[in-house]
Amino acid sequence: MTDRDRQPEDTTAPTPEPVVSKPYIMPDDPEPGSVETLQKEATEARDRMLRTLAEMENLRKRTAKEVADARLYGITGFARDVLDIADNLQRALDAVPAEARATADPGLISLIEGVELTERSLLNALEKHGVKKLDPQGQKFDPNFHQAMYEVPDPSVPSGTVVQIMQAGYTIGERVLRPALVGVAKGGAKAAPAANNNEASDAPN
Repeated sequence: MTDRDRQPEDTTAPTPEPVVSKPYIMPDDPEPGSVETLQKEATEARDRMLRTLAEMENLRKRTAKEVADARLYGITGFARDVLDIADNLQRALDAVPAEARATADPGLISLIEGVELTERSLLNALEKHGVKKLDPQGQKFDPNFHQAMYEVPDPSVPSGTVVQIMQAGYTIGERVLRPALVGVAKGGAKAAPAANNNEASDAPN
């Protein structure tokens, strides 16, 4: 075989396979399983846990307040009924004039003292359960706790001062169980400052 009969050898270099470039990944969109993803998931889980804990704490506080209110105000209806008994005891004591007490025989005195003792015991029992009697005599009229029934001309005290109590009022906790029925002064409220001014003008220079 001659050299001319030989097939020419293929000296062309093999064509390389095309290189596919890796797509660019934005920093805000890390690859699944990367450190950034794990940190992001951990942060989100921590935020969810903190929100859940805050909600549970708020629920615990609301529940505790509801339980305390139920314990304190649950006897409101019963306390209002008992107030009628306290009113009747007070009426019984008011029915005995001071002159009659001074000249009363021992039997009547014992009866009066027994009624007074019963009234004190009842008020003490109510107070143990958060029910307190209002005594607004001489205080400034407060529509949140008092109910004005009439006005009394009385220039000796400031206008709007409670000077008479028709029916005692009561509170339970921070709420009004029953407002006090009162008479309120109407008249010259500035008698005391005027007197002080007169004293000052009469004083020697």
